[in-house]
Amino acid sequence: MTLLAIAIAIAVVAAGCDTGPPPATPPIVPGSSVAPREVNIVMKDWQFLPDPVDVVPGETVLLHVVNGGLEVHEAVIGDPAVQDAWDAAEAGAANPPPGPTPIVSVAPDVAGIRIVVASGQRVDLVWTVPADSAIVGRLVLGCHIPGHWAKGMREAITVAPPRG
Repeated sequence: MTLLAIAIAIAVVAAGCDTGPPPATPPIVPGSSVAPREVNIVMKDWQFLPDPVDVVPGETVLLHVVNGGLEVHEAVIGDPAVQDAWDAAEAGAANPPPGPTPIVSVAPDVAGIRIVVASGQRVDLVWTVPADSAIVGRLVLGCHIPGHWAKGMREAITVAPPRG
């Protein structure tokens, strides 16, 4: 093999390793109340997949929230005030005795959406995304089971362009 052929082979392999930034979200066909768009969210190892979750303002989605981890997780959807409220409520329940996660609550004006899912389970929920893109842009998905938020279990909910 010539030196030129080796250099080309190395360049091809190196180019295949550099994937660059992730591609932009393609336009989404928004869901409706009659036909919600299905969105899968998997929770495991202090993360949510996909990251971020893309939604179209005003659409209706059927969330399939799956816990692929070994611990109970929750998916809290809300703005920073909602996330702070759940974080404070869950912190008050830190170090509970073994067993199910203690029942905690927050004031209705900062409740957002909260879905608690046991290990290996799935919970489905129909959600109509706020119609105002500015509100959607402030939404975060987080888990406030004690210690999970601190370990980085949060992600953005982003506004995606509708198709057509």
